[in-house]
Amino acid sequence: MALALYIHWPFCLKKCPYCDFNSHVRSGVDIAAWETALLADMEHEHEATGPDTLTSIFFGGGTPSLMPPALVGRLIAQATRLWTPAPGLEITLEANPSSVEAAAFGDLARAGVNRVSLGLQSLNDEALQFLGRLHDAREGIAALEVAQNAFDRVSFDLIYARPGQSAAEWQAELARALAFGTGHLSLYQLTIEPGTRFATDHRLGRFALPEEDLAADIFTLTRDMTAAAGLPAYEVSNHARPGEESRHNLTYWRYGDYVGIGPGAHGRRRSVATQRHRKPENYLSACTRNGHGMSESRPLAASEQASEALMMGLRLEEGVDLAQMAQRFGLPGDALIDADKARFYRGLGMIDRDGPRLRVAPQGMVLLDALLGELVSAELLAAT
Repeated sequence: MALALYIHWPFCLKKCPYCDFNSHVRSGVDIAAWETALLADMEHEHEATGPDTLTSIFFGGGTPSLMPPALVGRLIAQATRLWTPAPGLEITLEANPSSVEAAAFGDLARAGVNRVSLGLQSLNDEALQFLGRLHDAREGIAALEVAQNAFDRVSFDLIYARPGQSAAEWQAELARALAFGTGHLSLYQLTIEPGTRFATDHRLGRFALPEEDLAADIFTLTRDMTAAAGLPAYEVSNHARPGEESRHNLTYWRYGDYVGIGPGAHGRRRSVATQRHRKPENYLSACTRNGHGMSESRPLAASEQASEALMMGLRLEEGVDLAQMAQRFGLPGDALIDADKARFYRGLGMIDRDGPRLRVAPQGMVLLDALLGELVSAELLAAT
């Protein structure tokens, strides 16, 4: 079977105000202890999966570019020893575009990383300050140039629909971003996540997001510009030249098997959901005590798997094959989607149906989260 591996490095130099990921600021990190823990955790996952074919490795965070390249190399070596690496194994590492981290890009490439995802977030200094980033635009662009010279494949993130941002301003920023010639862009609308500093600031009226109509116009503009530049959307927020799509993330969206190690990491393998301890200290203690950092492992009912697969698969431009999905999870074909609502939204042009394949149309993508809650059958949603 095919398998993807996710490795979570939870440490950051600073917590960004919009971020709800499992990230932590620590004054010191015991690299030897983390190496021992992560290698043991990986060995535990191999015992659960057996000798599968490894299709991708993804170092996420946190800020994995703060990891010593030697540690990254040892984790890659362990993974490719335990599982059979697929031809052209994709190995991605998320990185912040600081000059200090960019200086390690060459060593990370020599360690085996062949794809980097840069958190540029904006090309505007004022916006970067608002977003709490530690780099400025000039430093970010310099890091992008270093990355393009060091790695076979490069992606970078930008956040749009920021407070006070007009469609014309975003159009100019995105045009500049597309001119760098990278093969993949992740373009996210700013959202307010519970528990973040932005959630507090927004509630207290310290800033306001753009009106929904403007945000929708910017979303449409984004898709039009990236398509014209040869990087069409293949997922609601991700755009790539054909063949440059993130193979690792496609495993998630197509509901393939993946294992996750490191603090807070999730996994889905052999119809079992896994989760690791979130707090770094608790994770280390668990690895020392048990030989793995798992806090939860539970079997997934077919209905829950089908619900998750639909919620993920309908994010993709390709959509989902309902007949194949029903067969995969042993469910009746009419148990997946609310047929009445599907007919209604198809009449509005928000979804397309071609035989068993269902996909969200471009005008439905702008309302994707709400649309998913309508389309997926109530029985499946209740199982999630």
